[in-house]
Order: sequence, then structure tokens, then C-alpha cells
Amino acid sequence: MAGKFADLEEKCKKSVEHFKKELQRLRTGRANASLLDGLMVDYYGTATPLMSLGMINAPEPRLLTIQVYDANAIESIDKAIRQADLGLNPSRDGGMIRISIPTLTEDRRKDLVKKLHKMAEEEKIVLRNHRRDSIDALKKQEKDKAISSDDMRRGQDEVQKITDKYSAEIEKAQAVKEKEIMEV
Repeated sequence: MAGKFADLEEKCKKSVEHFKKELQRLRTGRANASLLDGLMVDYYGTATPLMSLGMINAPEPRLLTIQVYDANAIESIDKAIRQADLGLNPSRDGGMIRISIPTLTEDRRKDLVKKLHKMAEEEKIVLRNHRRDSIDALKKQEKDKAISSDDMRRGQDEVQKITDKYSAEIEKAQAVKEKEIMEV
């Protein structure tokens, strides 16, 4: 039975890590290189991660720079950033791309908070699905007489504790990000 809980624990941990990674991509008023994580650029007909085409830095709180390795890729990188729906407007400066991060309006902050809440709820749904799968496995074991009904109840309690623990981690990360978004 302990193996089931280790599996649940691992799945929940991965869900929380995924959520935290997605939070990094959510734009706040500050420059952060992770804003451009996962951005794919059409480089000579191949979808290539931006990270492998240039070095991304945040030299100032409201400025990102990309030192492009291949000058021929500047046009493609510029185009990819504009089409990424991040609200960013890159400008070229020789072999470098500068991206000024505009301050967020109150409406934009509220929209981002709504998006944040939606992301958190989606991740909690994933956790609840993991919980349901584990409880279904326990019920099957009880039906097959592999465990007693007392063990099944104890198992359900343990599954709920694990789910609550990771749900609280998601809520904590959400609160930190919300505070960061609403900061002027």
C-alpha cells in the first residue's frame, strides 16, 4: 500500500512543479528571463527554442536583452516575440534585441490575477484527479480482498492528507505570485 502513496506523492509533486514553472512565465511588471521560456522561433524552417539562439539577460528591472548568437536569426526572434501574445515590443540594436517591459495597468493586473486563479484551479483539478485514481485503486484492492476496510479508510485518509499538502503548496505559490502581480 505504501507504494501507491509514493506514486501519488510523486504525481502531486510533479503537478506543483509544473504549476510553479507556469507561474514564472506569467508576466508581472518586472523583467524576468523566464517570460520567454518555451518560446519557439522559426530558425531556418525549424522550430527552435529561443534559449538556444541567444543569451537572455535582465540588466534592469524593466528591460530584457537577448544577445543573439547568429545575426541571421534576429528577424525570426523579433517576429516570434511579437506573435507570442506577451504584450512585448522588441527593438533591435545590432546583434542584440532589447525588450522594454511596460508597467502593467490596473485592468491588466486584474486580468492576470484572474488568469492566475484559473491556472491554480486547473492544477488543483489535476491533484483531485490523482486523489480519485488513488482512492479507486484502494477500493479495488478492498473489493479484491487484498486490504481490509479499515486499511482502506486509513489509506483514504492518507491520500487526502497528501492531496491537501500539495493543494496548500499551490495556494501558497498562487498568493506569492498574486502579490507580485498587484505590486505597483
